[in-house]
Amino acid sequence: MGEERVKLADDNEQVQTFMKHVLRDMRALKTMLNDDWFETDTIRIGAEQELCMVDPHGKVFPRSMEVLDALGDGNYTTEFARFNLEINIEPLEFTGNSLSQMEHNLHDEVENVRKTVREMGGDILLTGILPTIRKMDVDVKNLTPLQRYEALCEAINRLRGKEYELRIQGMDELLMKFDSPLLEACNTGFQVHLQVKPSEFVNRYNIAQAVTAPVLACAVNSPVLFGKRLWAETRVALFHQSIDTRQVGEHLRDSSPRVTFGNQWLENSILDIYKEDISRYRVMLSAEVEEEVEQMMKEGIAPELMALRVHNSSVYRWNRPCYGVGNGKPHLRIENRVFPSGPTVVDEVANAAFWLGLLNGFEDEYKDITQELDFDDARMNFFAASKLGLDTKFVWTKDRKMTAVDLIKNELLPIAKNGLQKANIDSSDIDTYLEVIEERVNTAQTGSYWVVKSYGNLIKKGNREQTLSAITNAMIKNQKKGEPAHKWGLAKIEDMDHWKPSKLMVEEFMTTDLFTVRKDDILEFVANLLDWRRIRYIPVEDDQKHLVGLITMRKVLREYTKVVNEDEEASITQTVDDIMEQNPVTIHPEASIMEAMEIMQNQKIGCLPVVKNSRLVGVITEDNFMNITRRLLQVLDNEKKNKEE
Repeated sequence: MGEERVKLADDNEQVQTFMKHVLRDMRALKTMLNDDWFETDTIRIGAEQELCMVDPHGKVFPRSMEVLDALGDGNYTTEFARFNLEINIEPLEFTGNSLSQMEHNLHDEVENVRKTVREMGGDILLTGILPTIRKMDVDVKNLTPLQRYEALCEAINRLRGKEYELRIQGMDELLMKFDSPLLEACNTGFQVHLQVKPSEFVNRYNIAQAVTAPVLACAVNSPVLFGKRLWAETRVALFHQSIDTRQVGEHLRDSSPRVTFGNQWLENSILDIYKEDISRYRVMLSAEVEEEVEQMMKEGIAPELMALRVHNSSVYRWNRPCYGVGNGKPHLRIENRVFPSGPTVVDEVANAAFWLGLLNGFEDEYKDITQELDFDDARMNFFAASKLGLDTKFVWTKDRKMTAVDLIKNELLPIAKNGLQKANIDSSDIDTYLEVIEERVNTAQTGSYWVVKSYGNLIKKGNREQTLSAITNAMIKNQKKGEPAHKWGLAKIEDMDHWKPSKLMVEEFMTTDLFTVRKDDILEFVANLLDWRRIRYIPVEDDQKHLVGLITMRKVLREYTKVVNEDEEASITQTVDDIMEQNPVTIHPEASIMEAMEIMQNQKIGCLPVVKNSRLVGVITEDNFMNITRRLLQVLDNEKKNKEE
């Protein structure tokens, strides 16, 4: 999506014109492949680093346009949302110290961005999904104000409709409705590119598909979305659903999502992938195509093939084929899109080294992987690794069942080492980065494991917002130290530096695990519910989850007191409707905590239902404020101790 001239295909005429350009580019690519136009004497690697910008409280910092202006010229560009940025790393020849040079370049670029963002009052974080991201953050107001992003949103909405459901089941379950494809902006990745000779492309691409699952299993770093613990690499599920343009029907017809692992092994050439994508996926975007491809080729000039590249950018393969032109020579690349951003630059380069070594050494072990492994198993392995990380059990070659740990340690790391040696990578680089992978596997501490384990420890001591803030701040601290994630200690409550509850929104600290009743429920049930769940307030809702009233423990006790003190008989017909408070005071989830406190104080109430679009989404009680106060006092006490030290 790097083309500034990308726009929405508004009508059939524009679609038809753009398709003519796409097909013209396909003919040109075929000619260049047949006539050996491509660079083959030098093999290069490259990378794209996506990152999140956060404010001092660990929440999104949507100021990418101002940051880019301050950064000036360089390898920096926008991303889908205003709170993300991308750094394009200069290509390096795949030999010698290229891996450590990539780490050095990445570190310099990341620190340059960090310095600029910090001067504006924020910070940056390398993470697959920002733990503290909120639903309100992916509102269209945070869309980067460029034509190509607006066109992509509009195109997806036209094909799918504006409102859709997000469903992801993991340790917790996420079920939400959304009305914007900006949801995809929750994802940030670290894309790795390997230049490939045309004659080797088919085999290398199939290898990339086969090893995607195990390399992802040890690189997972995105387990939490909107406070829910989901997949080890939730980016995969989120990306599939947020960009999915299919509509649910009652028929049995197969339909491929635009985010795809693929449907079969590659057989003939890179052209087969482009042909499939053009055949399966309608044109979503177009562009002002100005290059005269036929004339350029007559003059021996390699064209950019802009139309083909724009259409290719709207089909999201986890291993994406790429065409490019550098120094006047065309080349082919495989882009690995499965790696999440982070946990550190060292971790990212280690992931890249593992993947690059496998692509370069795999054919020495398996001449033709398509004869050793079923494609359906490779695809199933990918989704299994996304869900379970290092706990995955793979179906591997010769129908072997292997754990991720055994496969990586006993088979794949030696292959990767051989592949890096074949490329004449410095032995010190090989040892440094593959050792990171080996130690990560030995300790079982991926980025995702660290987040989930930290979450489990912290949630026992505080609420979800505090837990996620502590994890986010701990990640920032650890990244600045630079040690790989397998050496990190778990996040602690003390990591909530500068935590200010006055900046919180209601949705960040409200209780969402609710026990509710209906108007026609009997009081005996309500009394038992209050006792069993040790709660003092119960919202009353209808079958559509509209709030219709509120029951308090005090009101229930008053009814039972009448029976005891006034010797009345409890009516067996008495229901919730008889005693509930009708039309209770409510608040919106995006209101501030200060507004909630003022309402509860002024109205002299102990419970504030949270309502959005007329539906009950949570409640706030005195207990929520007690937890926040306790945590704030701890933070202030820690700050005082730090000053004294």
